[in-house]
Amino acid sequence: MRTTFLFRATTEALLAGCLCLLGLAAVAFGQSASDELNAGVQAYKSAHYEAAIHHFQKAIELNPDLARAHLYLAVAYAGQYIPGADSTDNAAMGERAIAEYDFLLQHNQLPEEQLTILRGLAALNFSMKRFDTASGYYKQIIERNPDDGEAYYSLGVIAWMDAYLPDQKLRSEMGLNPTDELPPGTGCAQLRAANQDKVAEGIGNLQKALEIRPDYDDAMAYMNLLYRQKAEYECDDPAAREADLKTADEWVDKTMQTKQKRAEHATAP
Repeated sequence: MRTTFLFRATTEALLAGCLCLLGLAAVAFGQSASDELNAGVQAYKSAHYEAAIHHFQKAIELNPDLARAHLYLAVAYAGQYIPGADSTDNAAMGERAIAEYDFLLQHNQLPEEQLTILRGLAALNFSMKRFDTASGYYKQIIERNPDDGEAYYSLGVIAWMDAYLPDQKLRSEMGLNPTDELPPGTGCAQLRAANQDKVAEGIGNLQKALEIRPDYDDAMAYMNLLYRQKAEYECDDPAAREADLKTADEWVDKTMQTKQKRAEHATAP
């Protein structure tokens, strides 16, 4: 649910943060490297991505320690990565972005810029389905900025994904369709052992996201999904299952109400 959008939005936000610092780069470094840096930013803003990458690479050749060029190059590579596309070239683009971010993480100790780097690494690893690695970066972001609602939300999304896979695997092994209700029996305990901690952690992170942003409708939508996963492993407890499904439905209602209020606010004169 909107995972590609999350990656794209994060990449665009990172670029916007980079652009606002462009003036500092022009003052701080040699003119030739700055010229290439400026040319790369202008090319990127004009959607000439290959040219932008070339200029950022050239800036790094002229000044290998030019951190801003490494950051812009990482964002440019990440912007060209297509989530879900399995081609070798696409994977290589993602790896190049990670390499630039890793370089920056090792060589940049400014707290605000480290947050930018960590957000880039988290979003890229998330989009590349490296969820354990992405979780580690999101947790580092929260350590540095406890009010980062998007990081808590992303951890909630990852928790749902991690719970959904064992659920679907068990259904396949039992010869059930993806939407069939699990029957009472040993499968319930098996699924509970696999998913209980993940679901609880995911719900906790989404609750924190909603404390920070009470109108975070995407977080509400995943609260619904996580409570449905909770209901799945309580298939041997009808009352608990019914309570979880009721809670899930309530989160669906809250999501729709929040979206409606936002739409009404946007169209209000």
